[in-house]
Amino acid sequence: MIAAIKPAGTNTRGLLAYLYGRGTHDEHFDPHLVAGFAMLGMPDPGRDENATLTELARHLDQPVSLRNSEFGKPVTDHVWHCPVRAAPEDRYLSDAEWGEIAQRIVQAAGIAPAGDDLACRWIAVRHADDHIHILATTVREDGRRPKLHDSGLRVGDACREIEKDYGLRRLKKGDRTGARRPTQAEMHKAERLGWEQPSPEWLQDRIRAAIPHVTGAEEFIAYLEASGIEVQVRRGPSGDLLGYAAGRPGDLNKNGEQIYHPGSKISPVLSLPKIKARLESSRPEEHPTARRNHPSTPWHQATDALDTLHTDLADDTHAQAHITALGELIEATAQKAPAHLPAELQAAAKTFARAQRSQIRAEDSAAHALRSAARDIAHTATGPDGSALAALVAALVWAAIAAGRWHQAKNHAHQADAARQAVQHLQTAADRALAPALAELTARPPREQARRVLASDVRAAVPDHAERILADPAWPALATVLADAEACGHKPHQLLKEAAAQRELTTARQPARALITRIQHTGRNPVPNRRAEAARLQSTMAGSVPAQQTGNGRLPAVTPSPTEQQHRHRR
Repeated sequence: MIAAIKPAGTNTRGLLAYLYGRGTHDEHFDPHLVAGFAMLGMPDPGRDENATLTELARHLDQPVSLRNSEFGKPVTDHVWHCPVRAAPEDRYLSDAEWGEIAQRIVQAAGIAPAGDDLACRWIAVRHADDHIHILATTVREDGRRPKLHDSGLRVGDACREIEKDYGLRRLKKGDRTGARRPTQAEMHKAERLGWEQPSPEWLQDRIRAAIPHVTGAEEFIAYLEASGIEVQVRRGPSGDLLGYAAGRPGDLNKNGEQIYHPGSKISPVLSLPKIKARLESSRPEEHPTARRNHPSTPWHQATDALDTLHTDLADDTHAQAHITALGELIEATAQKAPAHLPAELQAAAKTFARAQRSQIRAEDSAAHALRSAARDIAHTATGPDGSALAALVAALVWAAIAAGRWHQAKNHAHQADAARQAVQHLQTAADRALAPALAELTARPPREQARRVLASDVRAAVPDHAERILADPAWPALATVLADAEACGHKPHQLLKEAAAQRELTTARQPARALITRIQHTGRNPVPNRRAEAARLQSTMAGSVPAQQTGNGRLPAVTPSPTEQQHRHRR
């Protein structure tokens, strides 16, 4: 059950006209009172043909009018409106049950506390089987204003108790970290203009997508403007950026003026201070060119950065920072992935956005490696090869699972649920990313004798999961991966142990498939050849000696430096 308290209004009669009207789409079939502050003698325009909306409005506004006549400054923000809706799968609730529910909600809100004879006046109007609207005027019979601070939290708690008592669908308790829901007006406007999303949702998606591309607040504002978003900034006398608001092109008010939404209203984590903390917390790099020129691609580096995530979740502030940065990495991957994957990855990024927000303060600097990986992917000009992409998406699956478990342990119900939904999208993307590689690997299996030896390695390295791995349809492909890695000088037994340590296999749907991308990632480079390295070092030292010979025609002997001696000693 959802109770959504609306912003305070000024016109009781106007709201009653909506509640008793036909609705914007003729959805109000039989509006009528089911509860109120004093049902006896209450005019009900829905059932009494002699009752009028003006009469009912005057009845509700009486304490407001009396206060306004006695005090110099009139009360204008006195209309309290709260629609209450049951879930589609909930059972039918009678008028009497809806009346009891309304009574509990106004008590929880502070509109009409239990046993208070001088409380505010209120009514509950039923529109349809699944919802009611509660209207109250927020001046008490004694002329005082009710205490409504944090009424939304109290009403939410009351709804959770109502769900339990009436056998309705149980929703999760709110924690004040969710994004603002679009208003009815915003949803109707989007429908009228043919937009798939209301403006706040549209802006949230694009602002979130901008974050992996920028490194500072000014760059962030410039990126939004370059993306076609209308931006309004607030600066201090020194010119420092203090805040921003964003607008969707074409979203105008009745006067033809651009509508702007402050970042903090679009989403709690999109305020300028929160964005600056995320962008400016990364340590400055002394050798960024060296990282970009590293033989490993940004996709491989991102997978490496995810390898340590399970250890980074030990500290709460570090965990929250890594989960926030993980969302940025999913977003960056979605933007740069091949054409057959972005839809699932974008759905995962959008869903995981809820998992990025909790009441725990993030130590953003702790997530430097993940955030750098996201930026590198966002800025890369070349796409990944198949195995690199499959390895990264598989690592994102496991990272999202770990994030969900952390949220679950902290009783963050909304965030844990969001992480679980993101995992489903990521798993679909991982299956699609791995499909071409699986087909190629399965088409060239090792010889039978080699497969028997590799099966023995599996039983020795991961005995608890060996039979599931060998029965997995992806086992022939895994055998090919192990054979390829062995040809590069790796030991299959060791690779299997390392891969199983990185990704627990108990919950894996297909354990062989889960190991393929991990082993392809760790075994992609040949094992260093010690003899070749020694020959290369000797050749390098010989080339640095002046070209003069001894009397017997040979090059003079070269005494190794202390560093070279230590290097040889370690070999």
